[in-house]
Amino acid sequence: MTEADEPVDPSEFGEQNAPPVEDQPYKIIFEANKCFGAGKCAEVSTNWSLSLDTGIAQPNAYFFGEDELDHNIEAAEICPAKKDRGVIHIVDRRTNEEIAPDPEGDGSLSVDW
Repeated sequence: MTEADEPVDPSEFGEQNAPPVEDQPYKIIFEANKCFGAGKCAEVSTNWSLSLDTGIAQPNAYFFGEDELDHNIEAAEICPAKKDRGVIHIVDRRTNEEIAPDPEGDGSLSVDW
């Protein structure tokens, strides 16, 4: 197995200038190149906006705490892209596991890079 074939480690993405895990234990990994602008995320989460210019959604914040968790999970689970597997991934930074949408049910990051 080559390095390119190995699963992506969610702990590697976006951590260079990240806030402390204790303050904001969750992060979003967003496959923007696969977003087709359905806008479902923006309907259910105040953290998501759909650009009418580009047709692509965008999170207002990539790191957040417990108080923002529920609606970000809902945005990840409602996303219809990738045949309902979604392109919004919510990762628990304390365990480095995907908590939504988690289509495999094992906490592994379900990105298609």
